[in-house]
Amino acid sequence: MNTPFAALPRFVLPLLASLVQGGAALLWLPQAALLASTMAAMKAGAGWRAALLPAAAVLLLGLLRAAGEAWGARTMYAAARAHLSALRTRVALALARRSPLDRQRAQSGQAASVIAEQAEAIVPYLVRYQPTRWKVLLVPLALLVAIAPLSWLAALILLVAAPLIPVFMALVGMGAQAASRAQMVEMGGMNAFLLDRLRGLATLRALGAIDATAGRLDASAQSVRRRTMAVLRIAFLSSAVLELFSALGVAMVAAYIGFSLLGTFHFGSWGSKLTLGEGMFILLLAPAFFEPLRELAAVWHDKAAGQAGLAALADLADGGLVMPGDDGAEPGAPAMVHAAPPAVQLQQLQFAHAGEAPLFDGLDLQVCAGEHVALLGASGAGKSTLLSLIAGLLPADGGVIRIADVALDDANVAGLRQRMAWMGQRPHVFAASVSQNVTLGRADADAGRVGAALHLAELAGVAQAQAGVMLGDGAQGLSGGEAVRLALARVAIHPHADLLLVDEPTAHLDSETAARVTDALLMLAKGKTMIVATHDPVLAARLPRRVLLGVQTRELQA
Repeated sequence: MNTPFAALPRFVLPLLASLVQGGAALLWLPQAALLASTMAAMKAGAGWRAALLPAAAVLLLGLLRAAGEAWGARTMYAAARAHLSALRTRVALALARRSPLDRQRAQSGQAASVIAEQAEAIVPYLVRYQPTRWKVLLVPLALLVAIAPLSWLAALILLVAAPLIPVFMALVGMGAQAASRAQMVEMGGMNAFLLDRLRGLATLRALGAIDATAGRLDASAQSVRRRTMAVLRIAFLSSAVLELFSALGVAMVAAYIGFSLLGTFHFGSWGSKLTLGEGMFILLLAPAFFEPLRELAAVWHDKAAGQAGLAALADLADGGLVMPGDDGAEPGAPAMVHAAPPAVQLQQLQFAHAGEAPLFDGLDLQVCAGEHVALLGASGAGKSTLLSLIAGLLPADGGVIRIADVALDDANVAGLRQRMAWMGQRPHVFAASVSQNVTLGRADADAGRVGAALHLAELAGVAQAQAGVMLGDGAQGLSGGEAVRLALARVAIHPHADLLLVDEPTAHLDSETAARVTDALLMLAKGKTMIVATHDPVLAARLPRRVLLGVQTRELQA
């Protein structure tokens, strides 16, 4: 923003803009004085030429007022957009730092609704409500100061009528904020439900659950409609309250001025009868006295919606299961080349999911440098959880995890992750090209390395897995085995990773595809440390060491 105030601190410029908008509203005082004096002069017999100079002054003041309000509004809008962008960035970073295994994390549809939709309500709140609040504080007080020396009764009428408006609006506003918050929660829940059901549409259709899902979605939409109408009813109620009291206040002042000028009332001024000029001046200021309060009613709903949006963003940004050390190395930092693969040591490891019995209570495990280990055990024994703990995706409740004699803690986890390659049970395929799905944004992965990774994963001869082929979201275009091999190619593209953490690489694959994936995995793991969680006895038999997890962790003999 190229303005003289661009160098001011962030909070000073919006405050200055609000004050300028409030000051611009005060320019109505000299305008009203000029209009009233001109009318009084013309009533006294002055010609129309006497109105030329005051008319020019009123026009000049009007242009100055319009310019001040326009500058203030543009400045507030720019500041509000910048503040909203900063809030969205903070929330996005907080969500990115959350562990993907966090059971309490917000659903994707709900998070997207809050960040993209509901957060937009913050901009009108900052742009309109904050300047209006300053106008309410400045303008009525200044007008009372101008009216009181002319008529104490008119000032008293305005002074009595004005406080009733914010009192009733505060009572209405408490309900408005609660209604806006409930509406946003309901809308976020509906979006999350819709996205979740769209992802599983094929399953719903196969099981004949389309009608039931449509019925539930319709019920959710009707609930959103009812909550939206409740918010609108409260907004109209707040406007009606303001209009009632402001109309009564202006009408009482107008009645007093009229009867005073007719000679019916001989009180209310300071010992002398009101003149035509003084009466017109007061009449012109009376509606302006309530104008900031009228604006406050108009933006009261913006305040309720904006504060609800801020609360929703705060809920997304706070709490949750945060992966340790995510503030460490910068994304995309080059991995260091190490002389030897790392050893992994687990000492007195303790971990339990929230509200569940301990999964590990004093677990000790030693994996030597370059060793290949299979983790076996029944479902729920903790094989995937143990890999997640070693990868730093879950924080341990106690004990020590050492990788290459370096403790896995907040200070070291970011650097240690540079040595790891992860292959999960359900590799996600993005709506992008095969090459982009393999590199995942790594700047140092050229076409040659992509081709070598695809060749190692035995995808080089698959037509739908060529580097330039576009894939659909959720592995559309690839079979299940090809998606697993694509995940292998992702591991292969990271040559400096010398600790491979692999979770069920052959699950749900036929025996031929499982054998090919196993061959490629073992070739890739040469000279590296590898820990594999698996139920596959064929894969486990090809690894030199097997560890059985369960009630008592023990080694299995080859």
